[in-house]
Amino acid sequence: MSNQRFKAIENSHIRSSVEVEEAGRRSEYFGVNVFNEERMLQYLTKEAYDRVKAAVVSGAKIDRKVADQVAEGMKTWAISMGATHYTHWFQPLTGSTAEKHDAFFDFSPEGRLMEKFGGGQLVQQESDASSFPNGGIRNTFEARGYTAWDPTSPAFLYGTTLCIPTVFVAYTGEALDNKAPLLRALGAVDDAATAVAKYFDKNVSKVYATLGWEQEYFLIDKSLALSRPDISLTGRTLIGHSAAKGQQLDDHYFGVIPGRVLNFMKDLENECTKLGIPVKTRHNEVAPNQFELAPIFEETNLAVDHNLLLMDVMEKIADKHHFKVLFHEKPFAGINGSGKHNNWSLSTDTGVNLLSPGSTPMKNLQFLTFFVNTIKAVDNYEELLRSSIASASNDHRLGANEAPPAILSIFIGEQLNEVLNELEGVSKGKLSPEEKTELKLNVVGKIPEILLDNTDRNRTSPFAFTGNKFEMRGVGSKANCAKPMTVLNTIMAKQLLSFKKEVDQLVDKKGLKKDEAIFNVLREYIKTCKRIRFEGDGYSEAWENEAKSRGLSNNKNTPQALRVLTSKESLALFKSMNVMSEIEVRVRQEVELEEYVSHIQIEGRVFTELAYGYVIPAAVAYQNKLIKNVMGLKEVYGAAHKKMSESQLDIVERISEHIRDIKIKTDAMVEERKKANNMVDINKKALAYCDHVRPYFDQIRYHCDKLEQLIGNEYWPLSKYRELLFIK
Repeated sequence: MSNQRFKAIENSHIRSSVEVEEAGRRSEYFGVNVFNEERMLQYLTKEAYDRVKAAVVSGAKIDRKVADQVAEGMKTWAISMGATHYTHWFQPLTGSTAEKHDAFFDFSPEGRLMEKFGGGQLVQQESDASSFPNGGIRNTFEARGYTAWDPTSPAFLYGTTLCIPTVFVAYTGEALDNKAPLLRALGAVDDAATAVAKYFDKNVSKVYATLGWEQEYFLIDKSLALSRPDISLTGRTLIGHSAAKGQQLDDHYFGVIPGRVLNFMKDLENECTKLGIPVKTRHNEVAPNQFELAPIFEETNLAVDHNLLLMDVMEKIADKHHFKVLFHEKPFAGINGSGKHNNWSLSTDTGVNLLSPGSTPMKNLQFLTFFVNTIKAVDNYEELLRSSIASASNDHRLGANEAPPAILSIFIGEQLNEVLNELEGVSKGKLSPEEKTELKLNVVGKIPEILLDNTDRNRTSPFAFTGNKFEMRGVGSKANCAKPMTVLNTIMAKQLLSFKKEVDQLVDKKGLKKDEAIFNVLREYIKTCKRIRFEGDGYSEAWENEAKSRGLSNNKNTPQALRVLTSKESLALFKSMNVMSEIEVRVRQEVELEEYVSHIQIEGRVFTELAYGYVIPAAVAYQNKLIKNVMGLKEVYGAAHKKMSESQLDIVERISEHIRDIKIKTDAMVEERKKANNMVDINKKALAYCDHVRPYFDQIRYHCDKLEQLIGNEYWPLSKYRELLFIK
């Protein structure tokens, strides 16, 4: 297999950049492959256009007659663009997307072939629900599931296929995807936030949750990736000794983008632009061969769809440029992993960012209202929010001194902490004219000035306020953003409903003025959610101890983190906000535990293959060479060979020790896997894989990596870190 490694190295060295044609000004071709407003105005009747817009803005239903008109317009446009097929593009609980392509033709009653696509095909399609993760909600023999059109996310042309974003539900109505709960959560936060925003502006009729994700990833040469079974099957290197040089020189971050990579980025941006994905920023990340791209903020549902589409496009473009793109959160040991920061805010249909301070005390009171309520929401449900970013791959990253810790806390900066401390001292009940003036001029009125200088960003904070948004940093690089966004928007909706109820009671029953009531409620929130605010080092042992004393959760692995999903509080939350039923929540918990088990199981099997099929044979072959060398020395020099072969024999013995330990640990790991596989209860099985199987991985890796150092380079069969990370 070492021949495969050296052939891969040779191929990577002779690569030339794939040339990319300049596509012109991006504004001229942005969204050309999207059935957006411009296309709808061109291809739809006024009635159909108005009904689709009403569905997007207010959730109005689209009847069959209008659906037929929309379908005809979509088909005409798509075929004019070269489309031959259409698909319902949906997000099953696998975390990625799924699609089934059907051609745009059928037989007419007279038996002639004709292009056909009607409202029935647009609005709903039937799919086999048993073939996707469903948590046992459907039996194979009664496995019907349906995809249903989501008009809030525009259809798009991908290759020669018209892709129609849809939700995916079981025949009995339960959501079997990530989009349906997200849409419900966004509807809930819209209603709750709009009601509160009307305190400050009666013209507000809708509030949108916005999302700006930051996608980190690694790019490695395709030949090198294919020479590694672990990368091919698990997305990460299970073994591999660190290169002599890693990221310690800080010379990759924001450095000059390598030529091959830059051409990949250009090609990717061209495709994204055509698909209406507003990518804006690109740069080198901290680790070698690690990069990042980020778009302009969008409405959350559309942003989630665009991120999922982007990852698919990235894989296709990477292959074209002879790269393999790695989205795994920790593909290489000893250097930074990859995340996907979720920058979240709320914006009104009047164009106001509710988490951005304004130019007047009243606008700043609006900012404080949504700012403090966000802190309160996270404080109330920090463990649930932590569960939304849990996965087998993200367990490698969280708390690894490079990413946010597993303990959820909020960083807001020293200056805003001082503002909240002052607001904590607001008098209970009615405020004197002097106190109102002091608050509005010297506390609330200074917020824009404070934020202008609030540049101290704590990179260890899992949930940080960064000027006009909150940045959720624990999301994994290959995750579907719908999961954390569903939880965040649900808890925010719940909190805003409670806030409005409390304010209205003070106004109606205590006779307080609106701003007095708001100050009173915010004061109590500031007092009760102090535990979640933390400005220090999230990696320190002192913080871990302090967080425990504050009553904050510290779930360090996925099985622990997912337990909260089915707590009474969580089930009541999702049910009260009409986001998920108890069945839907329990399905998700079971699916995520099954996914966790499957990932660890696959990694365990690959470890066995690497140990017995690659590492041990290579070690024995090199050992035989050393033994042959020793025997040759003995034959030539006789008894004098002992001193001359002392070092060789020492290496032979050390190799034998590592081979023995690899076999012992691998065999023990296999036995633990067998025990876990016999468990029926998915919770117990997940814990068994976590506590009894996974710990062997690091032990096996240790001995494999030691052998990599001992064995001659020409004998080692797997591409090394220096090759994977430094061949551009």
